[in-house]
Amino acid sequence: MKVLVIGLGGVTNGGKTTLAEKLKKMLPNCDIISQDDFFKPESEVETDERGFKLYDVLDALYMDEMVKSIRNWMKSPASSGVVTEEPQNPCNNLKNTEDVYILIVEGFLLYNYKPLNDLWNRRYFLTLPYEECKRRRSTRVYQPADTPGYFDGHVWPMYLKYKNELEENASNVVYLDGTKSQEELLSCVYSDIIQELKKLRE
Repeated sequence: MKVLVIGLGGVTNGGKTTLAEKLKKMLPNCDIISQDDFFKPESEVETDERGFKLYDVLDALYMDEMVKSIRNWMKSPASSGVVTEEPQNPCNNLKNTEDVYILIVEGFLLYNYKPLNDLWNRRYFLTLPYEECKRRRSTRVYQPADTPGYFDGHVWPMYLKYKNELEENASNVVYLDGTKSQEELLSCVYSDIIQELKKLRE
């Protein structure tokens, strides 16, 4: 039994969750772990001097728990509750993949936490220009809600900080343009994962 761990990281509102869910429907034995499920409760998230809750940093997340969840999945993916339904449009490239399990981990801060870095088979990073990201963010409702100035004061600067760190330290990251259509992004990542599956089986 082989496992393939795919990271789908990047900017807030970049389309990570949508892409992960579409891939899950198309790939065999595929499961998703979402970083958003590991946020600490609001009472444990630090507040800065401007009154901003510091959610867009690693300290706002139970990262050890996340690593543990991924490792547990890798040990026994078949018993992880993964739904092994037939892919919606199985193509001929997917023959003999019963022995391969795929985990897609999606989140905004995946590649800046060292214990995760040796787990990835493939890493993708969605980017958006500032204006488009701010526009998309303004259409979403968060709990707790974004306070005035939060995007410019915390969210965007943290994204740039972690992206710069990533560019300095990480190799083998595929950058994706989040302004492209969902179909285009899906097609690009899907065909790439199929190549990885082929390599695994060789």
